Amino acid sequence: MLQPIVTYALIGITAVISIQAFNRRGMIEALKHSPYLETRNKQWYRLLTSGFVHGDWLHLLINMYVLYEFGRGIELNFLVLFGETAGRVIFLVMYLLTIAAGDFPTLIKHRDNPAYASIGASGAVSGVVFIFIMFYPWEILYLYGFLPIPALVGGIAYLVYSSWASKRQDTRIDHLAHFYGAVFGMAFITLLKPEVLQHFLQAATDLPF
Repeated sequence: MLQPIVTYALIGITAVISIQAFNRRGMIEALKHSPYLETRNKQWYRLLTSGFVHGDWLHLLINMYVLYEFGRGIELNFLVLFGETAGRVIFLVMYLLTIAAGDFPTLIKHRDNPAYASIGASGAVSGVVFIFIMFYPWEILYLYGFLPIPALVGGIAYLVYSSWASKRQDTRIDHLAHFYGAVFGMAFITLLKPEVLQHFLQAATDLPF
């Protein structure tokens, strides 16, 4: 029986790094997404390492729970679409590229701002969730664990909110990473398998009620 071992490995590695960083501020400083340092000192690795470190338990648990819930199914779908070995590799590449893609807009926006920084896997997790939505647009998800909402409707609301929230000045959350991580995830699977987009468009217009 096929197992989503890449998803489990990503959760494990992220948990180990993040937990170590909880009490090691220098570790967070070394791994965080910092547009100023990335452009000034060419520390491009931060576009990737920032996705493996979190600020506290709640931040880590939310991201890893969502990755666990959605990543397992998407990884197994990749195995069906691309084959077992290639599917795992492509899933891993997708996840890593989506971390960087989510950080890229703030790299451009804040490259001259030494005070700006962000951490967390939210951008990559958003990409995984939106690939799930492309596969299962009318799947019922439970917001906050109890409020049922179709995946497509929740996804649209998420993108609208992320776009709006990214324009606020009073937040420390990188909403741009959420938005562009989601968009990149959809673009990634569409480029590799255009028929997934065709399926999504057909399913999205075929109302289940």
